[in-house]
Amino acid sequence: MTTAPRPTEPGPEDTAVQDTAAQDTAARLTGLVRALRGHGLRIGPAETVDAAAVLDVLGLDDREQMRAGLAAALLRSDGQRAVFDASFDLFFPLGIGTPEAVRADPPPVPEDPEPPRFGRPDPLRDDLRERLAAALAADDRAAQARLAGEVIEAFGRYGTGATPGSDGWSAHQALGRLSPETLLARILAALRERGPEGGPEDADVADRVLADEIRRRIQGFRGLVATEARRRVAELRGAERIAERALAPTTDRIDFLAAGRDQIAELRRTVHPLARKLATRLAARRRRAARGHIDLRRTLRRSLATGGVPLRPAYRLRRPARPELVLLCDVSGSVAGFADFTMLLVRAMSEQFSKVRVFAFVNRTAEVTDLLRADGADDPGRLAARILAEARVMGYHGNSDYGSALAGFAEDHLDAVGPRTTVLILGDARNNHRDPNLPALHRIAARARRVLWLNPEQPSLWTTGDSAAPAYAAVVDMHSCRNARRLADLITRLLPV
Repeated sequence: MTTAPRPTEPGPEDTAVQDTAAQDTAARLTGLVRALRGHGLRIGPAETVDAAAVLDVLGLDDREQMRAGLAAALLRSDGQRAVFDASFDLFFPLGIGTPEAVRADPPPVPEDPEPPRFGRPDPLRDDLRERLAAALAADDRAAQARLAGEVIEAFGRYGTGATPGSDGWSAHQALGRLSPETLLARILAALRERGPEGGPEDADVADRVLADEIRRRIQGFRGLVATEARRRVAELRGAERIAERALAPTTDRIDFLAAGRDQIAELRRTVHPLARKLATRLAARRRRAARGHIDLRRTLRRSLATGGVPLRPAYRLRRPARPELVLLCDVSGSVAGFADFTMLLVRAMSEQFSKVRVFAFVNRTAEVTDLLRADGADDPGRLAARILAEARVMGYHGNSDYGSALAGFAEDHLDAVGPRTTVLILGDARNNHRDPNLPALHRIAARARRVLWLNPEQPSLWTTGDSAAPAYAAVVDMHSCRNARRLADLITRLLPV
């Protein structure tokens, strides 16, 4: 009778390898958590423990499943996913827990010391473009991932190695050599051959749909190349350093003055969720404030029934009225995006105030409350442009003049300000070296309950160039407000209840 061989117990070398792998995975996870916290994501010990449990259950065999599991354990909103994905690719790069076909190193690239000159054939580039067109036509993500590595290896390196720290990898350089956008017609022709037959109109519609789909795939490939370049730079300079400096921030941390068109559009999509959150916070503050302070005399009177022990405190009840709000917004230049977002946010949470009036200016002040209510919901993306076109906010020139704007408000619209009114002034206080007209601001501050100036520039710039911020900050409270998160914090913390 033969006996089955007894299972071999792991030896010291196997145990050491397993311990090293576990330590490496733990280091990657903690590095990922630190990077996400550095970008403003609130991740506590409980979420980190949950993420470790996810890795223990899922393992490293399926990278995309691991990505989804960690995202479920660490994230709290969809707006954080872009930062998470970019950070995940740095700390869990392609090659960890992926199939061998994807993990395999790219084939060696022939030496090509200089880019081909105009008219000179480039067999390597032509081969990569041919294979990329086939991968995009088949929507083969694994092949695209392999090609992204080959493209960076072939065209993305810069530096000579002579100076330490000067070498690196550039996705922009690699994509400029490859020019994947010029493959659109070739891929469209390949997909058209496979598509269903139809009439001329159907074919035209199908071509437009296919073209949009091909552009989406090309954009996805560009993202793969950028991810591969970041991964290689992270190997040279450290993943945590690249995560801190090279990743785009979450939507609520985008700098108002540095935001591009797409980022401003993404910000506007967060207006209503942010307004609901702020409304909830302000309502909670109002409920707490309604209790008032302890009434010592009534509390002592009540304590006689319990032997002098104040078991049931009595409060001086308050009935706080909802505050009035006046917005005075600079809608010129790059500040227009900040003013636009804030006006839309206030309009979305207007029920939290008893009265809201909005005034806009470049160098003349005009009330735009009716314009905001009538047209703001139809096309919020062009609110500032409509104000510039329809409201009289500019005089004989188109440059900002805070002194003239404040004087116009103090002369013509001071009746909008009362003892229950909080005035929010939105602008960078760059006055083009004109008179800041501090007496007009004094008149507004003397009449209002409180005046708050929200400046989208960082404080270190307030004393540079044509900024009159120090002069205005000596009269009213001025706060730096560079992104949506800071704006939400200031509204909930500073506005009266």
